[in-house]
Amino acid sequence: KRQLSDKVTELQLLLWEEERLAKNFIEEKTQQALEAHDQQLESCREKLAALETFSHRIRQIQQHSDSVQLLEKYTEIEKEMQWPRHLLEQWHPIPLSFEHILSHYKHFVTVLQSVLQKPLEAWLKEDIFSSLNATVKKQPGTVLKTMSPVDRLLFLNVNARSPTWEYDSLHPRLKLSDDHLVVSCNWRRIFYPCGPQRFDKLWQVLSRDAFLSGSHYWEVDLLHAGAGWWIGTAYPSIGRKGDPETRRLGWNRASWCLKKFEYWAFHKGERIPILIVDDPDRIGIFLDYEAGILSFYNVTAGMAHLHTFRCRFIEPVYPALRVWKGSIRICKLT
Repeated sequence: KRQLSDKVTELQLLLWEEERLAKNFIEEKTQQALEAHDQQLESCREKLAALETFSHRIRQIQQHSDSVQLLEKYTEIEKEMQWPRHLLEQWHPIPLSFEHILSHYKHFVTVLQSVLQKPLEAWLKEDIFSSLNATVKKQPGTVLKTMSPVDRLLFLNVNARSPTWEYDSLHPRLKLSDDHLVVSCNWRRIFYPCGPQRFDKLWQVLSRDAFLSGSHYWEVDLLHAGAGWWIGTAYPSIGRKGDPETRRLGWNRASWCLKKFEYWAFHKGERIPILIVDDPDRIGIFLDYEAGILSFYNVTAGMAHLHTFRCRFIEPVYPALRVWKGSIRICKLT
């Protein structure tokens, strides 16, 4: 009974903390929007006051009978007016919109509803948020880490990476660009040296860069990719030889991916449908190793959230891809 009570209390505290963080986030974004518009309103008032002053001075000048003095005064005031007029030309009002804040709130509610719809008995059997690792349990705010839309500039300023592809893992029907950022299909087999790291049947490749800790963000350009591609991450322990399902990206415990023919998220052979209206030209991938988060975003559609995998990473994580036609490029972010 004591254990049951403790687990229920833990779940309540975690949900309350998520709610508190979400409220603070929404209040902060709302306050920022209001402050920006207050500043513009005050600036507009100052400019109107300056124009009113100039208008009054012009009316005074018009009362001068001396034409020479009138011309001198007019030239003087015209110079003084150049500065505020230039500022007015530079001023572009920001439309007052809270649509992005509303989107954050709706997404937060949806995530919490999905949590609360699961029977309490199931949570207690699995341990609370058992799909997340211990670090996440102690650090509420996981919901906010996968909010949609996210601030791409935050990713670019803090977490941006430009991983390059590994020659030794490249399938013989794939070729690399000189900078190791572009993987292209080659219908003639290339005679690469054989090695334990090379994929010999599946048209797959891993990156040279591995992530063992921290947060990382990279983007994949799909503009010239064909109808079939798989992008994601994999452990170095993924099988390299032969073509059984256990070697395919997303079909084992050692890899996670987003797949296009129809759009699916794959891990351990389990697939989840992804709703995408227009084919994305660029997809952003965010990895938080300690939090056990791997998220995909449609950069083309304003960082719309596509899918988030949650797990406990136990090996180095490598960016990975599989492609059947065309080419895929890692975007140069750093």
